[in-house]
Amino acid sequence: MARKSLIARERKRERMVAKYADLRKELKKAGDWDALDKLPRNSSKKRLHNRCKLTGRPKGYMRDFGICRVVFRKMALEGKIPGITKASW
Repeated sequence: MARKSLIARERKRERMVAKYADLRKELKKAGDWDALDKLPRNSSKKRLHNRCKLTGRPKGYMRDFGICRVVFRKMALEGKIPGITKASW
């Protein structure tokens, strides 16, 4: 599991991106690059990083489910994800 501080930092970035999204869009449309530079860096959507919603793991993230591959496999084997079965032939 990821450190709690890293998970909290990422959530803080998500809130900041949502807060400044409309303002950033307006400034980009107007071409006001000086005002855009004065906004917080973490308000940029590019600074977000996908993390597992359950463990906070940054790598092996599966976008369709919002969790990492390790948790996905565990939940799939336990039957907690509908429609997912282990392949066998």
